Amino acid sequence: MISQVQYIVAVASGKGGVGKSTVAVNLALSMLAQGLRVGLLDADIYGPSIAMMLGVAEGQRPQSDDGKRLLPLQAQGLSTMSMAYLVTRDTPMAWRGPMASGALQQMLNHTAWGPLDVLLVDMPPGTGDIQLTLAQQVKLSGAVIVTTPQDIALLDAEKGIQMFAKVSVPILGVVENMSMHQCVACGHKEAVFGAGGGLAIAQSHEVALLGQLPLDSRVRHQGDAGVPVVVAAPDSKVAQSYTVIALAVIGALRCADTPEEPEIVFE
Repeated sequence: MISQVQYIVAVASGKGGVGKSTVAVNLALSMLAQGLRVGLLDADIYGPSIAMMLGVAEGQRPQSDDGKRLLPLQAQGLSTMSMAYLVTRDTPMAWRGPMASGALQQMLNHTAWGPLDVLLVDMPPGTGDIQLTLAQQVKLSGAVIVTTPQDIALLDAEKGIQMFAKVSVPILGVVENMSMHQCVACGHKEAVFGAGGGLAIAQSHEVALLGQLPLDSRVRHQGDAGVPVVVAAPDSKVAQSYTVIALAVIGALRCADTPEEPEIVFE
């Protein structure tokens, strides 16, 4: 049941390959480190990845305590649900849009999430059925848009922002991933995918630039190993960057909950 979830946040991107799922996983774990009760829903029906990133063993299946609802799997302290828990790793999800939307509704509404402060939803790339289904099924507290500085990624991120605007979902901010690479041998820094794109798109839509994440090989290594970087190396610069983003998202959510004080005018 999602009635006990305080905030539901979509982590989205206009295109694949920008590190959206990596951001979603590490953002969830950074929020957990702040003392919040956090859930993570893998809404990428066709290409679920959080099971591998969180080190969930192949074949581990969610249980049910009443024959109606699934209990989320606990992974690295997170309450999680994914299509990867319901099928084998090499099973292709050759489904049309309505079937994928139906699967999302099942995982969203028939999972016993329990009381959570935040439920992060790792969205599939694009602006299709899954995104619209989520926006129609629940009242989203907001969306975090993940992009790289590359022009083609920014073009698709623009579409994602516009899509959420059309369904009245507030944009909590933009995360610029792979913003800079620093050579471990000589320390030289290079903007491999360009520079300033995340800030530019955030400013054009008058939303926050939540953070800029470096292109760091440890993020990939740790994700493949099932121990995300904020758990494996919490004192690293990249982990600290995720903490900054997590605090910014938490602040934006709480700020939206606080009504503006009325202006008092004395005559």
